[in-house]
Amino acid sequence: MKKKGIIVAAFFGFILLTSTVMISLPGLMTPIDTETTITGTPADNFPDAQRAQFCGSGDAKSTSYVREFTIPTVCTNPLAIVTDFEGNVWFAQTNTGNLAKFDPLTETFTEYENPTWPPNGRSMMWGIDAAPDGSIWYTDETFDSIWKFTPHNEKYQRLTYPSQGDALPQKLKFEGSQVIVNDFTGNKITFLDPTQAEQKDFNYLSIPSPVDDSVTGDFAMDAENNLWYTNWLFQQSGVLVKFDQDGYRETVVDTGEELLPLFDHIEVLALPETMQTPNGVVAGEDGKIWLVDTSSSYFFSFDPDDETFTQYVTSDPPLSSYGNSSGIIKTPISRPYWVETNDMGQIIFNEQTANRMAVMDPKSETLVEYFIPSMNPNWGDCGDMQNCGLAQVFDFTVDGDKIWFTEWVENNIGVVDTSVGLPLDIELESNIMTLQAGESK
Repeated sequence: MKKKGIIVAAFFGFILLTSTVMISLPGLMTPIDTETTITGTPADNFPDAQRAQFCGSGDAKSTSYVREFTIPTVCTNPLAIVTDFEGNVWFAQTNTGNLAKFDPLTETFTEYENPTWPPNGRSMMWGIDAAPDGSIWYTDETFDSIWKFTPHNEKYQRLTYPSQGDALPQKLKFEGSQVIVNDFTGNKITFLDPTQAEQKDFNYLSIPSPVDDSVTGDFAMDAENNLWYTNWLFQQSGVLVKFDQDGYRETVVDTGEELLPLFDHIEVLALPETMQTPNGVVAGEDGKIWLVDTSSSYFFSFDPDDETFTQYVTSDPPLSSYGNSSGIIKTPISRPYWVETNDMGQIIFNEQTANRMAVMDPKSETLVEYFIPSMNPNWGDCGDMQNCGLAQVFDFTVDGDKIWFTEWVENNIGVVDTSVGLPLDIELESNIMTLQAGESK
């Protein structure tokens, strides 16, 4: 495996803001049994002592590159986010079960109440996408469901996710005429036909994991219609899987057999030992597969032609992101979480415990990191330190030169405007800077 450093340009739009938190795979934490003041708002799902931690610690903020917008309803815990074909921003609220829309032109929110959501119900909703017909689809971890929301009649429809035993439908994407979902703990990738949404039962195809007792992570489709995804054991590395779905379907048609061995159309490649939690995956326009590792500060490219991985590293999280008032944090890490690409072929990912959005240009091998203005001190070792903590940016979506994101514990959404010019130019004699693992310059 090759290791390469990249030039890092870090921009302090307002105050140096970033993070290192003590979690990497957040779920729904059970609130402790303490005094709860009833307010008639979603904040009632948390005891008084935890409301600052989960419901927000301050007002929305802005920098030269980042703007934040406060959601009208308090303590919604926004998570999955996507833009539709008209440029509206949609996001799921884990603490209300509702969808919300933000109009960037009028800068107004519309929140749509889900009448079938159980009182006090909470669910991590990791995946969301806009369908060609304008409907919004998203996943629901707690109730093992996929939801379809139709904006013109404001109708919610719950679709039971096909599962046997433990299941956790996570990321969701429309690819052509199908919906693809990874079942994180159910250990499979599922292909669904969205035209059957009105039917009681879905026809679906599930790809089981080639690694026993592992989890199935994010997925991406390359230019040749191959599906790439990860199977891994927590902090024990895993494999990158390539599924030739066209070859499989052609074989089904040629043989007339509906049930054929899937593994005849699967290629399995071992991940580097330094990649222990490969959450996000995306296919770049150069044909490479990009992966991010949530157990470190590393991200990787994989070249299918020569089957080699190249390892990159982010800059170190600044002290303000984690505080370290106790002195116990010796090696802070940025924890890249999900990864996408934009129209220019750049690689974009969120650095969970550095409170940053990152944009990497594979051609120039430069990395620009945008600091998120809001910080919640309850998610860092902040002590008496001011301007410290995390907003917990757990999801984002790319729309042209804008990167929209949610702040799970600050009750905000935000946007990075990558079209804003940067205050300096970088010129080097060589476009490659070699660094040791974990080193930054």
